[in-house]
Amino acid sequence: MTTKPYVSVVIPTYNHAKLLKKALDSVMAQTFQNWEAVVVNNFSTDNTIEVVNSFTDPRIKLFNFSNNGVIAASRNHGLKEATGNFIAFLDSDDVWYSNKLQKCVEQASAGNQFICHGELWINSDLTQRTVMYGPASNATYNRLLYKGNCISTSTTFIAKPLLDSVQGFDENPEIITTEDYDLWLRLASKNPKTIFIPEVLGEFHRLADSASSSVLRNFAAELIVLKTHFCAQPQTIMNRLRMRHRYAIAHYGAARQLTTQPAQAIRLFAQALRLSPFLIKIYLGTAITLWRAITTTQSPKG
Repeated sequence: MTTKPYVSVVIPTYNHAKLLKKALDSVMAQTFQNWEAVVVNNFSTDNTIEVVNSFTDPRIKLFNFSNNGVIAASRNHGLKEATGNFIAFLDSDDVWYSNKLQKCVEQASAGNQFICHGELWINSDLTQRTVMYGPASNATYNRLLYKGNCISTSTTFIAKPLLDSVQGFDENPEIITTEDYDLWLRLASKNPKTIFIPEVLGEFHRLADSASSSVLRNFAAELIVLKTHFCAQPQTIMNRLRMRHRYAIAHYGAARQLTTQPAQAIRLFAQALRLSPFLIKIYLGTAITLWRAITTTQSPKG
């Protein structure tokens, strides 16, 4: 008789064959072995299928699924095919350390429904930094909504009934890149028993496009998520002030990423100031951006 897996690892992928192999290798290397890996392939044109088939382990299952450019649809298809009690999401360009599942299972066995841990960010230029998410006090619905996201998809380990209770990810194409933030908010509204493991248990490889168009697309998606959730909040004077402050944080975050577009960044900083002049870091961000713009302009041409 086949043993039901304790955890289903959902891995959406598209044309990441080489990276996918590393991701699957990291799953195979787990000290906790009662898992299944659900690979959802968006009809890749590289050798993704061959890479998956090179693993002869029957716990690795491949599903070809067209997501029409919406990764949330792939993740939801993975959830549909998953049979485990818990879901662990793993992006195909990320990897886990060998004790990741074991550590998460220990916390799940203690009754936790939403588990998260730290990870090592590795940039395309190979610079690194350690990022610790949480703590649990920052993962309540109100804190996530008004203070911002403190969770990364490949670090989560979530009870499947909890995910099913909110029907998984929102597949609205207008919130692509922030569909995970929206999900954390909806899950937090259920008040799950949550814990953040204060350990680095995986690596997040930052390969995403950092061009201004990508930053602004993410910014627009974040505003839609915020507006959707703000509409459901009591429209008190205090809440409206908090909403303006949160919008200011979103403007500030986008402006800080526009390192090569100082004019756009300054406009966003100015909008953030109009929304919430008491967000002190806006002033510092504006000063740094202006300084960089001036020094770049004055640099001698080689």
